Amino acid sequence: MIDEIFEKFDGAFAENTIRAYRSDFEQYSKWCAFKNIPPIPATADNLAMYVDELSHTCKSATIRRRVNSLGTIFKLSRNPDPAKDPEVILALKRMHRRIGRHQKQAPPLTRDHLKQLLANCTSDLRGLRNKVLLQLGYETMRRRSELCAFEFEDLDATNESQPLITLRKSKTDQEAIGVTMPISRMLYELLLEWQRTADVNGPILRCVDRHGNVGCALNSGSISTILNDLASSGSDTSKRIPYSGHSFRVGRAVDLLNEGVPLEKIMLIGGWRSQSACIGYLRSQQSSL
Repeated sequence: MIDEIFEKFDGAFAENTIRAYRSDFEQYSKWCAFKNIPPIPATADNLAMYVDELSHTCKSATIRRRVNSLGTIFKLSRNPDPAKDPEVILALKRMHRRIGRHQKQAPPLTRDHLKQLLANCTSDLRGLRNKVLLQLGYETMRRRSELCAFEFEDLDATNESQPLITLRKSKTDQEAIGVTMPISRMLYELLLEWQRTADVNGPILRCVDRHGNVGCALNSGSISTILNDLASSGSDTSKRIPYSGHSFRVGRAVDLLNEGVPLEKIMLIGGWRSQSACIGYLRSQQSSL
């Protein structure tokens, strides 16, 4: 039954979203099997019990995501959706009071950190790719998957004073309306140098092996590995920051706020649709503001 449900989801959601939905439903199904209760149709009492038990082993963000995933699956498969039932809401409130709502944020890759990592880039082809990744990630503030989706064909330099790059599709733009954003002349020239030296078209960010061979498009999961490898190659590794793929977004947002840029403009640059999400990033770094 669940396979039939997810077949209908195919094409309507991003692959990563469907993968997360399936994983969350499988976890819930295993719990239901252990309790000897049917996963579908779900009841408010059972879902509330599920939340109560998860609160002893999972973080609050994980629990909220699982409940939201299950609610979407129930609703779109035309099954009863108890995710918004008072019993479930109360269970979530109990969970928040028990374990809190704190969510660990990615450490910020600010302008100062960017300079340090750029200085650690080697002079070979892989080092050039790394410089492109660092500058592109910092200037555009895009998520990992979105950075890997940029292509050379997305560049536009018809306006000589302000080159542009277009993001065709994003996590918050699944219908591919697209958004065009300005980039610096320095980044534009760096991108052209990378394209010319690597002799590639299509995806901008590419795998480069230790022999300097340029391969396929970079996997988004590799970005944090590259950042941390660059951080560990510096002279002082005692203060190494464990960067993640979201570090670009956090760091640039902190820099913009320190420069006095209004929150609305920060949201526009970073592609946030809600103030709460953007403020959540900034609040977690308030000690550095």
